Amino acid sequence: MEISRKTDYALRMLAALVKDPSGVVSVRTAAKENDIPYSFARSIQHDLALAGIVENSRGASGGMRLSVDPRETTLLQLVEAVQGPVIVSACATSGAEGGACPRRGFCHFTSVWCNAERLLRQFFSTVTLHELVVERRSPVFEGSFRLVSEDEARSVACIAAEA
Repeated sequence: MEISRKTDYALRMLAALVKDPSGVVSVRTAAKENDIPYSFARSIQHDLALAGIVENSRGASGGMRLSVDPRETTLLQLVEAVQGPVIVSACATSGAEGGACPRRGFCHFTSVWCNAERLLRQFFSTVTLHELVVERRSPVFEGSFRLVSEDEARSVACIAAEA
């Protein structure tokens, strides 16, 4: 999975909103302070509003304001709002009519990709926007891995297959 430039820019803009004591930031200011092309920032603002993450106001003191609580909104929610589900592999959707890959039942690698996807989703869901921006805290993985049989590993489904 690659975090898109759009997602990176959206997160920068959201960080600017969290840091601003007034809670309102103009798109032009957010774009300038975060090295984002203005036209791209306007497009991102529109998408964030459609996703219900920001609300927009017009006028001299207008701009965008968070419409979600940064203390409750996880990085996973933000990434998925901007670029869609966190997917590491197309195992769950590369088959006929968007179904599972026909090789999935006997592929040696499906369980690896599905578990990586699950771990990434869990990792992104462990930290909120407030923790990242205001508290300046980040998650760190301190767990371990173990090897299991192919059958046991297959019991973990890819996220896209569950939807």
